Amino acid sequence: MTTVTQLSPLPQPSSRPGSVTSLSVDDARRLALRAQGLLGAPDRRAGARGVLQQLGAVQLDTISVLARSHELVSYARLGAVGRPAVEAAYWTPTADDAASPRAHSFEYWSHAACILPIEEWPHFAFRRRARRAKGYRWHVLKDAERSCAAVLDRLRADGPLTTSELGGGRNGGEWWDWSETKIAVEWLLDTGEVVCTERRAWKRVYDLAERAVPDELLHDDLDDAECLRRLVAQAGAALGVATRADLADYHRLKGEQVDAVIADCGLVPVEVEGWGKPAWADPAALATTPRGRHRTTLLSPFDSLIWDRRRTERIFGFTHRLEAYVPRPRRIHGYFAMPLLAGGRLVGRVDPAREGTTLVARQVSMRNGKAVAPMATALLEAAAWVGCDSVRVERCDDAELAAALRAELRQRS
Repeated sequence: MTTVTQLSPLPQPSSRPGSVTSLSVDDARRLALRAQGLLGAPDRRAGARGVLQQLGAVQLDTISVLARSHELVSYARLGAVGRPAVEAAYWTPTADDAASPRAHSFEYWSHAACILPIEEWPHFAFRRRARRAKGYRWHVLKDAERSCAAVLDRLRADGPLTTSELGGGRNGGEWWDWSETKIAVEWLLDTGEVVCTERRAWKRVYDLAERAVPDELLHDDLDDAECLRRLVAQAGAALGVATRADLADYHRLKGEQVDAVIADCGLVPVEVEGWGKPAWADPAALATTPRGRHRTTLLSPFDSLIWDRRRTERIFGFTHRLEAYVPRPRRIHGYFAMPLLAGGRLVGRVDPAREGTTLVARQVSMRNGKAVAPMATALLEAAAWVGCDSVRVERCDDAELAAALRAELRQRS
């Protein structure tokens, strides 16, 4: 669901040398929302692929409650886009001709393990070089030359393969107990000799980078400074307005890496009311007034709008923490609590689950009674999207709001 809001113009950057544009908290919030595709009419023709291009990175995670996080990111912005369409947009190449399908994305280390637009391949050369220089992350190959050569030979001969198809996996039941083949193929992924441009049944499919990455992008000749300038500029565009820490966190750069390129990446300095730290904004975002439509939706905890918890508090006055890895007795809001975005603000959260064709709101919290109707809307839309035909509220931290929410859901069913 979308709601339309009339917005006042943003302050324009001053042309005076040394001057800094001042932004209010509300200015910063709507800049962030528009940059993240959550304010303004979505480009449904571009679909999930367009969302990826706008955000620059979509985080992957193993947890699947209503759906996997990368599906929830597109849903939050586009509404009830079909889940197969989301997967196809990320992983299905376009056949420019029968012999050369073109990948649209690849998986690599950005904010975490993320889907990235294939056009960004050259700009992660700095990280591939750093991985080569540093060596293995935590697993060590017993015979690196032989094991890596064997993986490359198999991929060259047989085409894209999963770890199990390569003959690897885990030696035991623990995630860290990798086989020699698994260690080798992940090392080759880290250093750019192989690439993942597809997942099958949530398994990475590995291919030779020389085969999967388009020729015009398959190069690592950009120096570190050029890579960093691009990634800081892209983070600034995806965030709208950001501090040094915000810019660094988006692609997990170091603060000194941001410092080295901030003057040359095209972002303009701004001051944001109450932030107390220098900030930068995308000049294209400042040039036009954000208009119109706010999404009412549930957000994945791994959504890039809120994945930086300190930034979320600063922009929305909303404290959120993923509690999936917190022992059950110590959880406050639930295993996979999803914040509720409505009217451009975070106004509640729900820990969802599915039981057959029922979406279960295991635990709900709302800021006040104004959040009841948006929460009902978000729950019903999410239920329909994942194939549920009813919603059941189990617990709510406010009895009166719980009764109001149940009544709202009954009225709409």
